[in-house]
Amino acid sequence: MTKKIALLFAGQGAQTPGMGKDLSARYESARRLFQQADDILGYSISKLAFEGPEEELTKTVHCQPALYIHGLACLAALREEIGDFPVHATAGLSLGEFTAHAAAGTFSFETGLRLVAQRARFMQEACEETRGAMAALIGAEETAARDLATETDVDVANLNSPGQIVISGESSKVALAVSRASGHGIRRAVLLKVAGAYHSRLMQSAYLKLGEELNRTTLEPPKFTVICNVDALPVSDPDKIRDALREQVTSTVRWTESLEYLLDKEQCELFIELGPGAVLAGLLQRTRKGTPFLSIGDMQSLTESVGKWRLDE
Repeated sequence: MTKKIALLFAGQGAQTPGMGKDLSARYESARRLFQQADDILGYSISKLAFEGPEEELTKTVHCQPALYIHGLACLAALREEIGDFPVHATAGLSLGEFTAHAAAGTFSFETGLRLVAQRARFMQEACEETRGAMAALIGAEETAARDLATETDVDVANLNSPGQIVISGESSKVALAVSRASGHGIRRAVLLKVAGAYHSRLMQSAYLKLGEELNRTTLEPPKFTVICNVDALPVSDPDKIRDALREQVTSTVRWTESLEYLLDKEQCELFIELGPGAVLAGLLQRTRKGTPFLSIGDMQSLTESVGKWRLDE
């Protein structure tokens, strides 16, 4: 495989009961990561990921570590199947940015898992301390979304793909924004089923606590390019990585621009999504239709992807 490869890692919301179960049954490398995680966290995250219940897995404190482990388990299973392969660059959506750094060697699996577990706890605490909500704006231009956010005093949380933007903030203000969306030329606005206002000023307490944890953590320059969510640019200096990982808790996730950077500046030719479902592949296709991709989240998708990989060799 001579193509420039980019890895993409899923964010919160992609989780689903059963994630990682069949991969762990088949691949020792995947099974080892889940077992190691159980020991590090002091409870069976593997049982929650493999069996649910969905209500427990969906909680921020559980789904973020589960997605981190699962993304790296998917990568380990792929490498166990086809051998090691060169990676040119990587990016992760929100929580997935931590998984991307682990894949790039910025920190170890264990260090990253501990950071993610703390991040998840801090964010859940922030949700419980505030009354926040989020809404998706479908068919929205960024300028219109930002005008609406300014008018209703909420934050732009995610620029996911052309025409898909998410706002975040106090529940009453997000509801007001939804009611006024059509007046800004936005086709549809939908409240999301989330625990709080992620990527907004309401996460300030999590921002501060995570910053303290990051300052105590040793980081290394990544072995390949990692694109950060905050400004959609590569980040390699450990201090700047700390800043980026802290800032993204309260800042806009610039996912569309991250994909565009990987496509246009890094000239990546094949994207491999590692996580449940194919949400990121969908955003990639809306950003640049026809871009080659593989989505790997379970045995079926891994088998299909390996078949396509070998045909392309």
